[in-house]
Amino acid sequence: MADAAENILPGPVPYRAAPHNIEAEQALLGAMLVNNDAFYRVSDFLEGDHFYEPLHRQIYKVTSEMIRAGKRANPVTIKTFLPEEEKIGEMTVGTYLARLAAEATTIINAEDYGRSIYDLAIRRNLIGIGEDMVNVAFDAPVDATPAVQIEEAERRLFELAETGRYDGGFADFGSAVGLAIDMAAAAHQRDGNLSGIATGMNALDSRMGGLQPSDLIILAGRPAMGKTSLATNIAFNIAEAYEPEIQPDGTSKAVNGGIVGFFSLEMAAEQLATRIIAEQTEISSSKIRRGEINDTEFEKLVACSQMMHRIPLYIDQTGGISIAQLAARARRLKRQRGLDVLIIDYVQLMVGNKRTDNRVQEITEITTGLKALAKELQVPIVALSQLSRQVENREDKRPQLSDLRESGSIEQDADVVLFVYREEYYLQNREPEEGSSEYETWRTKVDMARGKADVIIAKQRHGPTGTANLAFQPEFTRFTDLAEDDHLPERME
Repeated sequence: MADAAENILPGPVPYRAAPHNIEAEQALLGAMLVNNDAFYRVSDFLEGDHFYEPLHRQIYKVTSEMIRAGKRANPVTIKTFLPEEEKIGEMTVGTYLARLAAEATTIINAEDYGRSIYDLAIRRNLIGIGEDMVNVAFDAPVDATPAVQIEEAERRLFELAETGRYDGGFADFGSAVGLAIDMAAAAHQRDGNLSGIATGMNALDSRMGGLQPSDLIILAGRPAMGKTSLATNIAFNIAEAYEPEIQPDGTSKAVNGGIVGFFSLEMAAEQLATRIIAEQTEISSSKIRRGEINDTEFEKLVACSQMMHRIPLYIDQTGGISIAQLAARARRLKRQRGLDVLIIDYVQLMVGNKRTDNRVQEITEITTGLKALAKELQVPIVALSQLSRQVENREDKRPQLSDLRESGSIEQDADVVLFVYREEYYLQNREPEEGSSEYETWRTKVDMARGKADVIIAKQRHGPTGTANLAFQPEFTRFTDLAEDDHLPERME
């Protein structure tokens, strides 16, 4: 009976150490201490936190800092920056460093050692995420829905896949300074010397420096102002200008332009495509829809459609999408195809993760989620928004920040707020009786405003506010830069 019980009862669960390879860590550190060039074979992907042994983390961080500073890193020069009292078995830190260097053979395998250390660190992080998922699923509070748990797990997995770490927390200021210098260097090399991604409209880019990574940009306007048209113009310009560059780790990065994701919550994908084709071919979308085009125009349409097949512009036409669904799809797009700019048309058509009768509270959840997503993906998010009707009740129709619908959270979470305003639209709706004393004044104003649009920069965290003057062609729903007087052709008197 006892024998039978022994066979049924499970034995003790074997202890499993987290995956690591101390020998690979020692071999890489030894190679770096003997020949500092070994560091540059792993510096693109390996960080100190990827090491399993705490002392190895410190050695790697000190060594890398000295090499980056242009100093010689060896057992003698780095030991003063490490804790003297720490013991490794019977050895002091100084003796251990000398042993690492003495046993190093060559730097040829340095990258292989580095890759092994990195991969094992990823596996340890995966184990941590998996354990947290299990524990949360077992002990979840009543108000924590499975959807929220899935969203959090997906976010952490995406962050791990993108950066090799998911823990967040504090980063040293030197890393932030390095990122700032990298951004300046990229701006120096990029067309137009912009720190962000060019919209293709110089008047806008010169005031904003392009679309900045991790920014939430709100683009708002009353109906018929052309905010969707401006968004599609920007999306096409960025996607058409896309120039990738292969990085040392095999991934590609945009040198100019970028890969664009467009969430069209209001318009179907084919309607959006028709708009873009109309903008690019200068054939009105109404003529395209009715088929009122000649052979020459049809050839232009075919050529434009072939070109559009090649540009990296991806459209999601799901209506009423939640912030959690949008975030999941944006992460998937970035992992599978890349992502440099995200556009959402428009905020008020989204829903919060928690349905509530309080629309202001729901919009707050959405805008806070969009800002967090922009920081997570490190891409600018351009979110379109409606304006309240109070604009129409004022004599001056130029929008203000207080005109944003559910304005509190939108204004607070946005890094940049842009308003599209066309004086021509309002003037045409106020035409006085022909022959009256006011008619000539009105006509002069209409002539001055015709074909012009203002993009008002009402808020900008890292730059001045002001107005960018653009040209607008309503028949093609196209925004472009205004022709400057000194660039106009000579007039024949």
